[in-house]
Amino acid sequence: MKSSSPAIAEMNPEQLPIPEHKLHGWTHFAGLYAGEHVAATEFVIGATFVALGATTIDILIGLLVGNILAILSWTLITTPIAVQTRLSLYTYLHKIAGDSMSDLYNAANVLIFTVISAAMITVSCTAVRLLFDIPAQLQWYPNNGLFVLVVLGVGMIVVLVAMYGFNAVAEFSGLCGPWLIVMFISGALALFPALANAVIGQTQLTSFSDFITIGDQSIWTGVNSAGKPGIGLWEVIGFAWAANTITHFGLIDMALLRYAKKTVYGLCTSAGMLFGHYIAWIAAGIMGAGTAVLLKSTITELDPGDVAYRALGLSGYVIVIVAGWTTANANLYRAGLAAQAIFHRHSRKQVTFTVGVVTVVIACFPFVYKQILPLLTYAGLLVVPVGGIVFAEHFIFPRIGLTRYWSKYRELRSGRSNESRTEELAEELTTSATKMRLADKLATANKAAIASWVIGLVFGFGLNYLQVMSFFYLFLPTWAFTIVLYTFLASRSGAVETYPAEEAAEQELNEAIKEFQSEQARTEGTLVHDDSAMSKVLHGVAWVALAVTLVLALITMFASGDMAAYERNVGVFYTWGFICTIVYFGSSYWALQRTKNLNRAHS
Repeated sequence: MKSSSPAIAEMNPEQLPIPEHKLHGWTHFAGLYAGEHVAATEFVIGATFVALGATTIDILIGLLVGNILAILSWTLITTPIAVQTRLSLYTYLHKIAGDSMSDLYNAANVLIFTVISAAMITVSCTAVRLLFDIPAQLQWYPNNGLFVLVVLGVGMIVVLVAMYGFNAVAEFSGLCGPWLIVMFISGALALFPALANAVIGQTQLTSFSDFITIGDQSIWTGVNSAGKPGIGLWEVIGFAWAANTITHFGLIDMALLRYAKKTVYGLCTSAGMLFGHYIAWIAAGIMGAGTAVLLKSTITELDPGDVAYRALGLSGYVIVIVAGWTTANANLYRAGLAAQAIFHRHSRKQVTFTVGVVTVVIACFPFVYKQILPLLTYAGLLVVPVGGIVFAEHFIFPRIGLTRYWSKYRELRSGRSNESRTEELAEELTTSATKMRLADKLATANKAAIASWVIGLVFGFGLNYLQVMSFFYLFLPTWAFTIVLYTFLASRSGAVETYPAEEAAEQELNEAIKEFQSEQARTEGTLVHDDSAMSKVLHGVAWVALAVTLVLALITMFASGDMAAYERNVGVFYTWGFICTIVYFGSSYWALQRTKNLNRAHS
């Protein structure tokens, strides 16, 4: 065991299992998912459901069912693998499939998450452009130099936050999450009386049927932008479930959930799904439709900055910027992990900075955020076969007598190195692993995994081409098909064999890693929380600010008997809502800094 210690010490921390002392409680994940999924894209997706022609009832029921299915996917598929391995998908896939497939897959993920992050940065800049009176960017390329400068400024802030890893991302998202939820709800409440007056001639609702009437007539009309019947209930359910396929069935969120203390923390994704992909999508549709009515425009002609400003006043600028940042941060963090898994010799901060610079350049082109929905759906179908391969090896192989990590054990058995197998296993995660020649990588590749991924893609996109079923559900048969195919191919390639010596070396290495991390834990110490009276006051002030904002929105919604009263109430909401925003972020940031200072002193 001791012989492998030098190699373990040289391993990049991102390639090691997360140690016990670095795990987080459920509040971290609730804040993280709320911050990421109550995001700037909700303005785009909320408007898309309006343009696709869903009905009000289909939206209310379909989004609820689809998002519950997504929560269960994270909880039952992604989180168990993440908690049991404590590894990111990028590292675990390398353990299963070797260098060549991992490098290709990680490169694909770098591209996907780079573009998603770029789209979020661009959305944030639709609010900032209003501050500088920059015209809307309607072309696929930027046509205003000041807009490019705004993108560069906003984007580099995102890059700097993502560079400092999970804790920085979680802290930022945790701080923003509650405020984002309240502001989406408040914006819809504040605009609804104006929308109601335009549709039914009164600012107040007398029953739930009034809401359905307004929704059917002015928001979710059942008719798409081309004037034809729109999507139905099953499409809405499928869209909500498939929107994050890349992160749950595709297992990308192992990178975040590997820090969870318990598997049940997968349910914390409900903070993002129920508040973000349910309430926020509905609220965004209401805000978009209300803004379109007031500006005598159509929802497809408005950008997120226009909608947010009309719904929330000055706070609208803040929500679009913050909502874009929180999503971009998490996705750029994922992109950095994927890139670092390829470039072992460089730290995650270095590769995240490099990827971030490319992201900011892409963000200068406005077409990116307008194509976010096709990107998400195709990206999900691209990675689902890989999620199926990992699921099969992790869960199914031990239950049917096949050997986990058989490809890696087979490589070790082939005698590529005459040193101890324990040292060679450790070497796979160190910088010297990148020095292997391309020919060696191809020779030792898990060809069953590569073939299953390629054939799975052909299967999935083939079903799409033949239009056998709704595109939103294609990930299900593609995932199941790849699991069966990989299990069959692996059983024919060496998974049925036993590798007792290699398994013993694996166990020895794992024990050495635990011992090494235990020593680190004793020197690093543990995090402490600020339970002082001042901290409680600061948190109390922040929550009061949120409560005041919501109460003012409710007054605007339910106490505006006519348009004159509504204009007065909404003016008060705009002013005090912005003041409450400043108070919330000021007190929350102060409390966060106190906790950081306390931990510095403790360490």
